[in-house]
Amino acid sequence: MCSICGMIDFRKDHDRVLNCGILESMGATMLRRGPDRQGSYFSGGAVFAGLQHNRLAVIDVENGQQPMSAVLSGFKYTIVYNGEIYNAPELRAEISREIYRRTGREPVFKTRCDTEVVLYSYIVWGEDCPSKLNGIFAFAVLKEKISPQDKGHAGQSLFMARDRFGVKPLYYAWLHDKHTFIFASEIKGILKHPSVRARIDRYGIWQLFYLTPVTLHGTTVFKDIYEVPPACSVNIDCTDTFEKTGTPPKMSVVKYWLLKAERFEGDERDAVRITREILEDAVRRQLVSDVPLCVFLSGGLDSSVIAGLAAGIRHKENGTVSTYSFEYEGNKENFRSSLFQPQGDDEYAVYLAGYLGTDHTVLTAPTAKVADYLYDAVIARDFPGQADIDSSLLYFCGEVKKRHTVAMSGECSDEIFGGYPWFYRPEMLERDFYPWIHDPRVRIGLVRSELARADEGYEFLSRMYNEFIAKCPGLSDDTPSMALSRKATWLSANYFMTNLLERKDRMSMYSAVEVRVPFADHRLIEHVFNVPWEYKYDADSAIGEKMLLRKAVSDILPDKILRRKKSPYPKTHNPDYETRVSKMLEERLRRPESPLREIIDTDKLENIMRGENTTWFGQLMARPQLIAWLYQLDVWLSEYNCELLFS
Repeated sequence: MCSICGMIDFRKDHDRVLNCGILESMGATMLRRGPDRQGSYFSGGAVFAGLQHNRLAVIDVENGQQPMSAVLSGFKYTIVYNGEIYNAPELRAEISREIYRRTGREPVFKTRCDTEVVLYSYIVWGEDCPSKLNGIFAFAVLKEKISPQDKGHAGQSLFMARDRFGVKPLYYAWLHDKHTFIFASEIKGILKHPSVRARIDRYGIWQLFYLTPVTLHGTTVFKDIYEVPPACSVNIDCTDTFEKTGTPPKMSVVKYWLLKAERFEGDERDAVRITREILEDAVRRQLVSDVPLCVFLSGGLDSSVIAGLAAGIRHKENGTVSTYSFEYEGNKENFRSSLFQPQGDDEYAVYLAGYLGTDHTVLTAPTAKVADYLYDAVIARDFPGQADIDSSLLYFCGEVKKRHTVAMSGECSDEIFGGYPWFYRPEMLERDFYPWIHDPRVRIGLVRSELARADEGYEFLSRMYNEFIAKCPGLSDDTPSMALSRKATWLSANYFMTNLLERKDRMSMYSAVEVRVPFADHRLIEHVFNVPWEYKYDADSAIGEKMLLRKAVSDILPDKILRRKKSPYPKTHNPDYETRVSKMLEERLRRPESPLREIIDTDKLENIMRGENTTWFGQLMARPQLIAWLYQLDVWLSEYNCELLFS
């Protein structure tokens, strides 16, 4: 994994030396994502175009330096790329055949890196190339004409694309009255440009206080900073329009992949068989690495499936899988069972590791570290996310990095197989707001009422929610339960899942750990989306959710794991954590320069600090997490010099 960034400056009076320095400084903000090697490329010509790359070497460590270039048919193509392509061997062979058909000669692949495969994929298939890729990716290709012939083509163009679920990030902004275009893997790279300010308008404020850590597709909480939406490509024709009119070209955004509703042909046995085949193939492909690889194992069903399949594959190769489970200091003494979190994870993870014969390590996060890392989590994510859910993962990834560079994780299973209650409780999808937000008005209720415009914000986000739900594909003869299943999958995969993937990417890459997510293989969701709901959920069972997945892996997991009730990512139950974060927030609020003091309703905050309990994002985010999030908010507003535009 890596970081990428780039700039195109269409201004005739641009300062090339200054632009080169700015681009290098943008890349320096993301050095933690790619500490192994750095590289830059700057093109010649009237339009300034530059690309920068920080590399985390995973495949073909000795080679694969970026930016990487290739020349074919009078054009030079230069790529910066962040990701992993799991069908690279097949694509390499297909590319060779296609180029031979066109030119009579085969391309000379100089590396084993998938970067080169992505580069040639664009050379061969152009804007259709993202749909050929199975993997996680964000990349940009600069195309330049080096031959005076072929007058029908533009001299320069920039093409960018992002994977289907947004596992790998990509942001952009237009500057100087749309005469300069910049992009980067993280928002901090965008903000490093001297012409960009960290401004948050009312739409950003509403997302921040109502939806965080989720944001609307294509947006960020920052005004005029955008994300390339998942499953989208971007094309910018850099030269002809500028030379003829003196104005920058328009940017086209194309959706190259969309979930489709189709009739399932087969019975339950077929559904189970195909599920297993796709899962096993996804895990096998994602086990390929030239650096040490491990599996995150919580002891829940999802991570256990990944660990079980990986262990089986490695066993056939006479190898062993390394696994990690995560615990918190004091949780054994302070854990209290609830309907939402009936058991702790540690016992199950250790049990399954022994059952599978993995090389297992239990990592325990000290309470002080979970609190202290709240600050770093804000910097890693570029905005306040999920309090100790973020900070603990950040700590754990730092510990994992001491032995491993690549990890596999069980995210995305619930969104695909129906693990959340809104899959089978219609009222949760019918309440006109995102179902995972337990009480939408908790956080915005802390903002002074004259600033928040809370009702207007709720109405706007509710409208966005209903418009998105209405776009869900379906068949005319879908049963009510199947229609509900489709809507829940559509919403979860496009919003809730992208939040989980963003969190995993930022917290892991901050320590230069690459996390792979086999459940996010697009072939799997394309299959499961169309499987009848009755194959996925058993209303008569005590553990009814995700029955399709349980049946698909029933031969590799023991009943203790196979029949375990869903348990979410763990949080600290140590009361010392609440004491610590309360003190941290109080100390920040005592600072005269605290930006939070200017916007917060101190009476309402005092009620929470005195013990008023609340839940604002699922059942994991209660009073200690809200206090921690407010601490993160003050850190973010200060460190990023944020300007809140309430008007």
